[in-house]
Amino acid sequence: MIEVEADQLKRAVEAQHGCTATFVQSVPVKETFEGATVWDGVVHVFQIHGHPKAKEAYAWSSPIEGSDKRRFFAVLHLPPVTSPVEAVRAAIVAEQRNQNVR
Repeated sequence: MIEVEADQLKRAVEAQHGCTATFVQSVPVKETFEGATVWDGVVHVFQIHGHPKAKEAYAWSSPIEGSDKRRFFAVLHLPPVTSPVEAVRAAIVAEQRNQNVR
């Protein structure tokens, strides 16, 4: 599995949310659904400055199927998202909704 650099994720957080970000820590996350692993990787936690509501953000990237490119995720720490695991779950749910809409 290819991991990206923390500074690439920092730039993704700053670009997507219009704030500055400071790296805090990396957290391994393994998300399963009905016994199957749906995501397994590292989520980077950033303290953010200049956002009106959030003080933290979670960022990671995943490979895009059928491509050598990666998709970057940057999720704000706003309830119900209060942890790296919750951020991954929220992104998975949002992605499933988007696929069902197409």
